[in-house]
Amino acid sequence: MKFSIIVVSLNAGEELRKTVESILIQTYQDFEILVKDGMSKDGSVEMLPTDDRIRLIRKKDQSIYDAMNQAVREAAGDYEIFLNCGDYFYNEKVLARIAKEIAGNSADIYYGQLYRRIQQSVDEPAHEITDFVCYRNIPCHQACVYGKKMFQQRGYDLCYPVRADYEHFLWCRYEGGAVFHYMPFVIASYEGGGFSETKDNLKCAADEHKRITKKYLGVKCVLYRGIMIVTLQPLRKWIADNPRLSKGYQRLKGMMYRK
Repeated sequence: MKFSIIVVSLNAGEELRKTVESILIQTYQDFEILVKDGMSKDGSVEMLPTDDRIRLIRKKDQSIYDAMNQAVREAAGDYEIFLNCGDYFYNEKVLARIAKEIAGNSADIYYGQLYRRIQQSVDEPAHEITDFVCYRNIPCHQACVYGKKMFQQRGYDLCYPVRADYEHFLWCRYEGGAVFHYMPFVIASYEGGGFSETKDNLKCAADEHKRITKKYLGVKCVLYRGIMIVTLQPLRKWIADNPRLSKGYQRLKGMMYRK
């Protein structure tokens, strides 16, 4: 099986090179790297390693999700993985472990754990993708592996400039008929402070979350919103984001998922 690893870039500096290098050292070698660059002017593209598996796509785009859609249309792999500049594969054996999971299962989307570098903790996602998980907190897209058909049917909806990846995940679940499989290991090292986490985009992200959940979950949103309030979600998020407390919190959450 072949993987297409998509890296979207715009004036990313050395982070583009570091992300690509984390892919090139993989022990599993059947992959291509699609670097979709939005016409960077900082010299970051010129710093890329020389390797036949790197395909550089340089043209303008409307947004980060438009850039991802452009790259997907060029992808030749059986499975697609999105790594943002500054995010890395956790170690050199990640693709090999993913390939082994795929060989032993039949699913459309595979997902695993994420290491958050700011918090220095491993975020373990829910082992089953339920309605409540779709409302509350889906796996981070850097830790997801998509079967090609998930994007052949439909790409990211550009009506959602901040949370198009979230909307697409729910589309896969409720309209695309996706089968999900949890992989019990860390996929990526996540830099944090990304596009959707900037101050200017947080309000937009919250508004889009309301629109997306209403679209796919309907009246269930009222129940799930109440559960989040009762279970002190703002406090739990603060604990999860706190570097001193996050590791213990994530460990406890992982134990609950495994039970």
